[in-house]
Amino acid sequence: LAADRGSGGDHRKLLLFCVNVCSSAVSGPRAVSGVEQGSLTVRCRYDNGWERCLKWWCRGAAWSSCRFVVKTTGSEKEVKKGRVSIKDNWKDRSFTVTMEKLRLDDSDTYWCGIERMAVFLAVASRGFPFVCVCVLSSSPSDEDTSPFLQLTSCPRVPHRPLLGSIHFLLLVFLKVPLLLGMLGAVLWVNRPLRSSGGKPQENQ
Repeated sequence: LAADRGSGGDHRKLLLFCVNVCSSAVSGPRAVSGVEQGSLTVRCRYDNGWERCLKWWCRGAAWSSCRFVVKTTGSEKEVKKGRVSIKDNWKDRSFTVTMEKLRLDDSDTYWCGIERMAVFLAVASRGFPFVCVCVLSSSPSDEDTSPFLQLTSCPRVPHRPLLGSIHFLLLVFLKVPLLLGMLGAVLWVNRPLRSSGGKPQENQ
């Protein structure tokens, strides 16, 4: 029982580490392409210290509304879901996503990232790299194979400047409470002054 309790404590420490330390310094290719019914591989890299954090592969033009396709379990064991698999490599500090039996409708914007607390690290999460996945016909024409077409055939990814996001969070978490506190202090100071004035004296 003591060993189980110790193991549970280590798991909680690991979870806390991943929530507070992992950030958005994840890098990956901007675009990859494959042929219909073939396969493609995407490798995303991360910094030292994030090895035991969960890694994921998400689909959708906007990160805030993307759909998780596959996710690791916090180990190096390969996880497969349907035609997509993901495998972490702690030594290389990278995780690899493989998409098999490609279909034309697999062409979309995808994101590779690391598990974290979404609310308090919202600014950092916008830094996740997006990957444009383009699936070409099994008998592509010369126009279909042009690099320019591969890079522009995915939907545009909404971009928000990092400084603007930081300013928004500062406004919400620092400036607004500060202004409310100052307003409350002014009202509190003025309250006894109004009450001590009493009714104006009548003229004799």
